[in-house]
Amino acid sequence: MNAERDLSPLTPGVVRALTDKLYEKRKVAALEIEKLVREFVAQNNTSQIKHVIQILSQEFALSQHPHSRKGGLIGLAACSIALGKDSGLYLKELIEPVLTCFNDADSRLRYYACEALYNIVKVARGSVLPHFNVLFDGLSKLAADPDPNVKSGSELLDRLLKDIVTESNQFDLVGFIPLLRERIYSNNQYARQFIISWILVLESVPDINLLDYLPEILDGLFQILGDNSKEIRKMCEVALGEFLKEIKKNPSSVKFAEMANILVIHCQATDDLIQLTAMCWMREFIQLAGRVMLPYSSGILTAVLPCLSYDDRKKNIKEVANVCNQSLMKLVIPEDDEMDEAKPSMTIPAEPTSEESLSKPEAVTTGEFQNELNVTLKQPLFFPCSCERIQVTLNLDGIVQVLDYHLSDTSIGMMTRIAVLKWLYHLYIKTPRKMFRHTDSLFPILLRTLSDESDEVILKDLELLAEIASSPAGQTEEGHGASDGSDVRPAPVELHVPARAGQLSSSSTKGLECSPSTPTMNSYFYKFMINLLKRFSSERKLLETRGAFIIRQLCLLLNAENIFHSMADILLREEDLKFASTMVHTLNTILLTSSELFQLRNQLKDLKTPESRNLFCCLYRSWCHNPVTTVSLCFLTQNYKHAYDLIQKFGDLEVTVDFLTEVDKLVQLIECPIFTYLRLQLLDVKNNPYLIKALYGLLMLLPQSSAFQLLSHRLQCVPNPELMQSTDNTKPSTSFKRTAASNIDYTELLQHFEKVQNKHLEARHQRAGRAEQLDRRVVL
Repeated sequence: MNAERDLSPLTPGVVRALTDKLYEKRKVAALEIEKLVREFVAQNNTSQIKHVIQILSQEFALSQHPHSRKGGLIGLAACSIALGKDSGLYLKELIEPVLTCFNDADSRLRYYACEALYNIVKVARGSVLPHFNVLFDGLSKLAADPDPNVKSGSELLDRLLKDIVTESNQFDLVGFIPLLRERIYSNNQYARQFIISWILVLESVPDINLLDYLPEILDGLFQILGDNSKEIRKMCEVALGEFLKEIKKNPSSVKFAEMANILVIHCQATDDLIQLTAMCWMREFIQLAGRVMLPYSSGILTAVLPCLSYDDRKKNIKEVANVCNQSLMKLVIPEDDEMDEAKPSMTIPAEPTSEESLSKPEAVTTGEFQNELNVTLKQPLFFPCSCERIQVTLNLDGIVQVLDYHLSDTSIGMMTRIAVLKWLYHLYIKTPRKMFRHTDSLFPILLRTLSDESDEVILKDLELLAEIASSPAGQTEEGHGASDGSDVRPAPVELHVPARAGQLSSSSTKGLECSPSTPTMNSYFYKFMINLLKRFSSERKLLETRGAFIIRQLCLLLNAENIFHSMADILLREEDLKFASTMVHTLNTILLTSSELFQLRNQLKDLKTPESRNLFCCLYRSWCHNPVTTVSLCFLTQNYKHAYDLIQKFGDLEVTVDFLTEVDKLVQLIECPIFTYLRLQLLDVKNNPYLIKALYGLLMLLPQSSAFQLLSHRLQCVPNPELMQSTDNTKPSTSFKRTAASNIDYTELLQHFEKVQNKHLEARHQRAGRAEQLDRRVVL
């Protein structure tokens, strides 16, 4: 600057004034520069105009001296004013040095830079739009400036630029989006406010379709929604609300699939507002996009399921999550069970099939589950949102994996576990063939869930297990036989359970041999019964507290005859005799007292059909584990003579307190409505002598207790007691004829009873011996 010839056409006076520390002198110099440039414009002397701008830029605005930089800024603004509408030709040269000063350490200089750029933009108006990105970038930095004057100046410039963009149809949105996507992740409150304000402006311009680029900025918007400033959160809520309105108005142009993963992430946010907003978006997406969202089901469920167990403090989130869950479930249709099998397995398509392309996001999960499964969030794929044009094939692997994880997690709330079980049940109903491929992996956790604290969870679990055990699809899968190693034995002949499900097809299930009263169960039924009894054996508390509840519900869900038949057959082979006795007692109590088993009791009471007689024999052999229950079974089936014979054998048994307690309970049971018919038969002394003898036998077993008094009073009501003196050569009664016609070998059954009771006696002695040895060791 010392060489005055280098700064021509600027005069030495103008140069001195531009570098003066006083603003007024610099302003006078700027007016001189404006006058000079106007002359050059009038002469159309572009070279001199460029030369003046270059001098002001290089020698002043970019100078090391602060006052020179201030002079350069006001000089460049003066040039722009002088150029008027022609300033668009020189905008790059005018704007760049001013923007450089935005980074100056001196706040006053940054303010003057704002002022200079305001004047340049005000003159150029729409001509500045090609330079919009650099202007926006500079303004986004000034928005976070700590100096209030600078911030105020940048706000004026910002409003001017917004006016220009709003009134213009030349805005380059495609070029702007990358910068917006970058700046939207700023953590500074003022920068965030600046970004949101611009998004709101762009949304309001009819000619600018920001919705097409929403996937680029949606994640950043949700980040801003978590800002500490209430004002910024409110602005962001408004922006997101406007976008959602646009989506509802024109869903056909929305890139739902590109935003699905973003919503999945933010539906798991710890911030309530972010989570609620994302969940509301997810609800709308599922309802608007329909099956396009199915490939993201595993991620959606990962986000939604935990919310279902929220308490009233997050009631709104819980309600929206529930709608999401229900809507997503409705998207699964029976056709999903067929789609993959309709495709040729060896054909390589020219383009990826819908299943291949859509299944990729299936593994998308977040949070703790993401770490568990060792998967990472993949780049979302773009799918046209027109559901009618897309054949979405359901891939169950990811969904089942998520459901399994949430059911296995003991910290998950009750409503979430119920929702998981409802999902599994729904999938088994809609897509049974595909779901049975996962049954072996799901079966153990479903059995463990029977130990849940919630009755409602257990009910849903039993519904699901009953569906698995009775679904025809369970008979079509190769390798899913009724046995899983040495623990599972083939079903007995009386229980019509297929030995190998792989030998059957769904169309042939109706042709299986089975009694009319016994619907065909699939291969998992017997497996279920075995594992259920194993669980009762290993968890005696479960048997005591929930055993009757579980079995009664199963009798409602499945065929009660099949359940009792199979359990009796399994218990017949049970090596733990004490458990077998306890389980038989439980089953017998259920059989005699549950309203759900009224039909089965009537079937056993008459023994009119071969099926009922087979069932009686099967039950009897297992009931022999418990002498008193065996007698009660004979009472139920009106086998009074055999009941009397059994009671006669009680003299050979070891009579314990528990034994007498069970006899006491049986006496109480005889007084219940279940045995009304038995009490009425006491009126017919002639035809029921063994009934009376059996009751007297029980009376003789009892000590002088309340049960003794109860039964004694009952027997005193029997009319004509002298008729009880019946002999074996008495003319057979009708009841005897019914028994004889049943073709049941009671002698063999009695021998079986003695054999089983001998085993129990030996087992008790062994346990007593071990206990005695242990006591001796303790004493020593």
